[in-house]
Amino acid sequence: MPVSVFDLFSIGVGPSSSHTVGPMRAGAAFAEALVGAPVARIDVHLYGSLAATGQGHGTLGAVVAGLMGAHPETVDPDALAVELTAVDETGTLPLHGGATVPFRLADIVLHPLTILPRHPNAMRLRAEDPQGTTIAEETYYSIGGGFITSEGDTAGIASAAVPPSARTGAGTTGAATTGAAAVAVAAIPVVDSVPYPFSSGAELLATCAATGLPVSGVALANETATRTVDEVRAGLLGIHAVMESCVRRSIERTGTLPGGLAVRRRAADWYQQLTADDPHHDPLFAMEWVNLTAMAVNEENATGGRVVTAPTNGAAGIIPAVLFYALTYVPTVTAEHRDDAVVRFLLTAGAVGSIYKERASISGAEVGCQGEVGSAASMAAAGLAEVLGGTPEQVENAAEIAMEHNLGLTCDPIGGLVQIPCIERNAIAANKAINAARMALRGDGVHHVSLDQVVETMRQTGADMSTKYKETAMGGLAVNVPLC
Repeated sequence: MPVSVFDLFSIGVGPSSSHTVGPMRAGAAFAEALVGAPVARIDVHLYGSLAATGQGHGTLGAVVAGLMGAHPETVDPDALAVELTAVDETGTLPLHGGATVPFRLADIVLHPLTILPRHPNAMRLRAEDPQGTTIAEETYYSIGGGFITSEGDTAGIASAAVPPSARTGAGTTGAATTGAAAVAVAAIPVVDSVPYPFSSGAELLATCAATGLPVSGVALANETATRTVDEVRAGLLGIHAVMESCVRRSIERTGTLPGGLAVRRRAADWYQQLTADDPHHDPLFAMEWVNLTAMAVNEENATGGRVVTAPTNGAAGIIPAVLFYALTYVPTVTAEHRDDAVVRFLLTAGAVGSIYKERASISGAEVGCQGEVGSAASMAAAGLAEVLGGTPEQVENAAEIAMEHNLGLTCDPIGGLVQIPCIERNAIAANKAINAARMALRGDGVHHVSLDQVVETMRQTGADMSTKYKETAMGGLAVNVPLC
C-alpha cells in the first residue's frame, strides 16, 4: 500500500530525519511504554551509522529528548537545548511519565563498527528497576525519513512515521505547534486499503491509464481513504507553509553554523544581494533563487531548526526549492491557482516518494545519498512535471531522469555534520530536478529506462556501495578534508 504523503512530508527538526527525528521517536516510544513502571536506570546503545555520525547529527540529544517525552512534530528546538543542558548539568533525566533516573549524554554507549543485521541505523534501549532487574528492552531501527521500526516488528516494515501520541499533540516537551503544523499531525485513522494501491511506477501508470486520473489524482483518491478532500488540501498547504517559514527564518540568520566547522551562513547575504539585483524575479535569475531557497532550508536544518522531511532532512531543501520555482516561474500558476499547484505538486511528489520507500530506501546509511538527495530530486521533478501540465508518462519520465543522474551519490559528511557537502548538494539537485522535468516535457513519455528500473538500480548500487560511503564519515570528503 502506498506510503501516505503525510508520512513522507512530516514536520520535524534538524539536522537529520534518520539520525535525529527517528531516534527521538524511538526514545518517545520507549518512554511511553515505561509510564507507571518503577524505572531506576536507563541504558542507551547506538550502533552503526547512528554511532559513527551521531555526535554531528544530534542523535544523542534526540534519544534523550524522546525519553523526556519530546516529539519532533511539536518540540521547541530552543527550549529543548536548555533541557538537554540541564540533563548534563544535573546528571538526572526526567522521563516522560514522571520517573527520574541518573543520566548524562556521555553515558550513551557508541558502537560505530557494529552493524546490526536489519539496518545500519540501530539503537538499543534498556530499563532497570531499583533491584537492577531489566523491566524493558527494545531495539529500534531508524530506516530513513523519520520512519522507525523495532525488533518486534516481524513484518520488517516501518511503523508509522508519526507515533499516535505525537499526532494528537500529547506528551511533548517544549511544545510549539503552529496552526499549520497542527493540521499536518492531526489524528489519522488506520485503514487496510486504498482505492488505487500501487507499489511501482508501472502500477501507477496503469492506474492512471485505467482511470484517466493524473498522478496527483490517484494520490488524492488514496489519501481520501483516511481524510476528506478539504483535510488533505489543508494538510498539504500547512506543510508548504512550514517550508516557507523555514526559508524566512533562515534568511534572517547570520554568523556560522553550529558544530565546529565554522561554515558561514550564506542565505541571509544571498537574499539581500538577490533582492537588490532582481526585485521582480526575472526568469534569468531563476536558478539563483532556487539555489537560495534550497540552501536556506538546509542551513536551517543544520541549525536544528524546524523543517519538513522531504523525504529526509538531509534532502529537505530540494522540494521546497523546486516548488518555489513552480509557483514563481510557471506562467499557468497564477495567484488563484497557487494553492491547487501546491497540492498537485506535493501529491505527485509523494506518489513517487512512496515507490522509493516501498521498493528501495530513502536512508543515506543504507544506500548513500542517492537515496536521500536522489529520491528528493526525483520526487521534485515529478511534481514540477505535473504542474507544467505533463502526462503521467512524462511525470514518470521526469522522475526517472532525475534519479538516473544521481545514481551512485555517496553520503560522506565532513565531521558527521549535514553541512558539507549537504547544503550545496541540495541546491545542485534542485536544479537537476527542474532540468529533468523540462526534458521530460519535451518528450512524449516514451523512453528506454523506466522509473522502476532506475529505482532497482539505485537499490542495487546502494547494496554494493562500501559502508564507508554510507553516512559514516569514514570515506570521501569526510576523510580527505581536514577539520582544522
